[in-house]
Amino acid sequence: MLNVVLVAEEAAGAQAFRGLTRTDHTIVGLLTSPAETGTGGSITSLAERLGVPVLPSRMVRDASTADWLAREAVDVLLNVHSLFRIHPAVVAAPKIGSFNLHPGPLPRYAGLNAPSWAIYNGETSHAVTLHWMEAEIDTGAIVYSSSFEISDRDTGLSVSATCAREGLPLITRLLEVAAAEPASIPAEPQDLAEWQYHGREVPNDGRIDWARPSRVLVDFVRACDYLPFVSPWGHPVARLRGDEIAVLKASRTFEPCEAEPGMVGRVEEGCAFVATADEWIRLHRVRLGDEVTDADAVLAGGDRLEDG
Repeated sequence: MLNVVLVAEEAAGAQAFRGLTRTDHTIVGLLTSPAETGTGGSITSLAERLGVPVLPSRMVRDASTADWLAREAVDVLLNVHSLFRIHPAVVAAPKIGSFNLHPGPLPRYAGLNAPSWAIYNGETSHAVTLHWMEAEIDTGAIVYSSSFEISDRDTGLSVSATCAREGLPLITRLLEVAAAEPASIPAEPQDLAEWQYHGREVPNDGRIDWARPSRVLVDFVRACDYLPFVSPWGHPVARLRGDEIAVLKASRTFEPCEAEPGMVGRVEEGCAFVATADEWIRLHRVRLGDEVTDADAVLAGGDRLEDG
C-alpha cells in the first residue's frame, strides 16, 4: 500500500479525502486551509477523528516541506483544488510522484477557473485532467482525463461539480496502478504549443456590454453562476440610473429585437426582457445594492441599462 499526502480544498478536495479514507492506503497528512474547517462536513474534524495529521496547505510553498515528505516516506502527493503554488522541491519529493487533478482539459484550459472560461467561450464539451506535476503550473504529462458535455443550462458550479464527479475515479485508478506497478503510470506529454494559461482576470472586467450577442451575455452570466456559493468572478454588472446592478440569472428568448441594446422591454412573471445586439434576453434574478430579487422588482419597461 501507499503513503499518500493530500493537499485539498473545496468540495472536491473533501470528496477526495473521504475517498482515500475508504482505501487501504496510509494518509500521511491532510494539507488544507483554515477556511475549509467549516465546510463540507468539516474534513478537518474527520481527519482528526481518524488520527490523520492536519497541516496548513500553505506549507507546500516551503522547500523544507520536502524534507518532511522524505522523512515520512511519502509515495504520492495529490493536489485537489488547492491554489497554492507548490515549491519544485516539494513536487519532486514523493517517491513515485506528485499529481494534480485539474478541472479542465489540458493544454487549452490551464490555470484558474477553467469551468467558467469554458462556458464563457461557448464550449459544448469539457474535461477533467489528472496530470503529473512539474515546476511550472499545469504543464506536466497527462495521466488520465475524462470528457463530458456542457449543456446550455450548465453553470460554473454545475461544470465544477461534474469535474469533481468525473475526476475522483481517476485518482482511484492512479492509486491502484501506483500500488501495483508504478512504472506503468501513463505520462502523455502535453502539446505545449497549444497551452493556454488563464489567470485571475475576469472577461471585460466583469462588466456587461449590451451590444454583444445574446449568447455571449447569457453565457457570461452562466459562467459566473456558482450560487449559492461565492463566484470566483463575481457576477456581471451593469448600471441602472447610476447604481450598479448585478445579473445573477439570465436566459435567451430567441426573440429578435431592434431596440437599442440595454433597453428594457416588457416585464412579466419575475423577469425583465432586455435588448442585446441580436435578441431579447430574460433577466431572472438581480442584485441591487445588498438586495437580491426578481428582475421585475427593480426594472420597468423603458428603463435603460448602461454598460457596467
